[in-house]
Amino acid sequence: MSASNASSQTFPVVVTGLRKTYDSLVAVDNINFNLAEGSITALLGGNGAGKTTTIAMLLGLVEPTAGLIEVFGTDITRHRGRVAHRMNFVSPYVDMPMRLTVRQNLSVYCKLYGVVNVAERISEIGEELQMTELLKRTTGKLSAGQKTRVGLAKALLNAPELLLLDEPTASLDPDTADWVRGHLDAYRNVRGATIVLASHNMAEVERLADRVLMLESGRVVEDGPPADLLKKYKRRNLEDVFLDISRKRRRRTPVKEPAS
Repeated sequence: MSASNASSQTFPVVVTGLRKTYDSLVAVDNINFNLAEGSITALLGGNGAGKTTTIAMLLGLVEPTAGLIEVFGTDITRHRGRVAHRMNFVSPYVDMPMRLTVRQNLSVYCKLYGVVNVAERISEIGEELQMTELLKRTTGKLSAGQKTRVGLAKALLNAPELLLLDEPTASLDPDTADWVRGHLDAYRNVRGATIVLASHNMAEVERLADRVLMLESGRVVEDGPPADLLKKYKRRNLEDVFLDISRKRRRRTPVKEPAS
């Protein structure tokens, strides 16, 4: 058995030498990582760091310039159709047809992902995400927060084993966002799903992620559990770690204890 096949069987996602360029722009620069089954990995970095491009390549929507991505042991670039039904994604930047109702949109996606018992599944997901009242509404008339919730419903229709999230709680009020995070964590635990999370909400990352991949100019500059990064940078929260890395400060100043 080859090393590649062995690693693919151990990890749902194996990324080797991944690179993406657009003319002279290097969006992703030779990154390597494996994702463990049932893990939540956060992709962090400033605008233009390569997060969204990496997610798009993991989905098989963008072809790498170089490197290999294996999802469930399959080369996602060459054979995406073999595993697409086992994956899904959330992005507030991808709109559904505005003239269709939410139920109609979800029906289309059910068919695309090979979901059986479409009406039953849509009713289930409506109840699970507390959005039954939205199913009959026209998608174009929803608020930004409601659209975000519908996007999450779309992503969970096929009970994916690999879920890729790009700013999953964007435009949600704090209470709803907290509920969504709890639902995602519960889904991971029940389904054993592997989740990739790109977010600028550091509190969200600290709550959900087992591991952080920090990207800068398309390269992985940090890789480890949030607690390890806090210890390494001597910070109380990931936001300060993020600022240290993005501003290249790399401070080692001891954390001052709060006054009693």
